[in-house]
Formats: sequence, structure tokens, C-alpha cells
Amino acid sequence: MLPQHVGIILDGNRRFARELMKRPWLGHKAGLEKARQVLGWACERGIKYVTAYVLSLENIQTRPKKELQLILKYFGNEMDDILKTADHVVHRFAVQVRFIGRTHILPDALQEKMFLVAERTKNYKKHTLNIAIAYGGQQEITDAVKQILLEGLKGTIKPSDVDETLVRHHLYTNGQPYPDMILRTGGEKRLSNFLPFQSAYSELIFTDKKWPAIQEKDFDAALMEFSDRRRRFGK
Repeated sequence: MLPQHVGIILDGNRRFARELMKRPWLGHKAGLEKARQVLGWACERGIKYVTAYVLSLENIQTRPKKELQLILKYFGNEMDDILKTADHVVHRFAVQVRFIGRTHILPDALQEKMFLVAERTKNYKKHTLNIAIAYGGQQEITDAVKQILLEGLKGTIKPSDVDETLVRHHLYTNGQPYPDMILRTGGEKRLSNFLPFQSAYSELIFTDKKWPAIQEKDFDAALMEFSDRRRRFGK
């Protein structure tokens, strides 16, 4: 059985570049190119939702300035490609693109491109891609709690209304199923603040392959491992 929703932590770009004795930002460029490929593989296999962890809030705070500038530049170029290229994977597979995170802290010009991409793809229904950028899972929960409190102060929510379903409806991924599977590349074995609420019963799959080095057979192997597991959902 295939997962309906796959979360992916795109890790290992800088180490991939280092192994090739290249600048770290070239690893990020290769990572974006790989993301296009992997999205296509997911769509071909009928996976409806993909959430890609592209850039964390911590990354924004700790990455060297030049590296961060180039990461955002490459990301902006990808947005341009989506807007200008009719055969981009997003259009070929009718993928609705959404952006989750505290995107208001990103440069205004990049926010405008992201808005245009979201508008351009909002009527696509076959697949959904959530791009987690300027994202932190604890911060997502914090934002949800703030919104619930504001609605409580307005009298539209009572304390007795607060349950898992209400919180879920205030998350960035509202309206979507929780991820069935989370794949992390790069050899690390942790979630790193990625979808902590939604991933409570996700199957976690880790690979030592750096993100730009992932091949189609590796992706299929992860899907096979998922299908071989018996999901218990806490039972």
C-alpha cells in the first residue's frame, strides 16, 4: 500500500557539495533540481500529498549570509521557472503548490513570487506540494495556539471546544491528512522540528544518501519499506 501523504526532509546538500569539493550553495542548487525529480516520481506513483522541508527557521538564523542569499536566490529562480515554463513538473502533474511556515520573514520579492505560484496552481486538484520554508514545527503549534486564543477572546471558541481536531484545523496543513511516511536523507535520524504534531504516527524512514544523490530506486525502496510495515497508530 502506498502512502497518501509523504513528508521529506531534504538533508545533505552541503555535504554532497563538500564531497565533490564544491561550494555549499552548489549543493543547494543540485538539491532543488533533485526536488523536481522526486516530485515527479511521487506523482507518477499516485502519491497525493508531499510536504518538503526546504528551509527551517533555524537555518535562516544560522546559515552564513552569502549561503542563505544564494539559497533564496535559487529558490526564487525555481518560482520563476514554475511561472514561465509550461512543462514544469508542477504543471505536468497538476500539483497545487502551497507554502507553509513564517513566510512573512522572507524577502518581499520572494514572497511575491511565492504568492504568484500559489495563485497560478490553486486550481490544480490531482496533487498537493507543501513547501516548508522559514518553517519550524514548534512555531507552527505556537501560531495555532495564538489563533485559538484570539478566537477564544472573541467568544467563538470555548475551552470545552479545544481538542485535537480543533488544533489540527489551525495548523498550516489544515484540510490535509497527516503524513503516513516521513523520509529523511543525509544519514541523520531525527525529525529536526518537522511536523511534530502531524507526525505522531508517521512511519519514519532514514537513508544515508545525501538528498541530491537520491535515485529513483532509493525512493521506491523507501515506499517498499513503508508498505512492509504494520502501522499500529498507538494500539
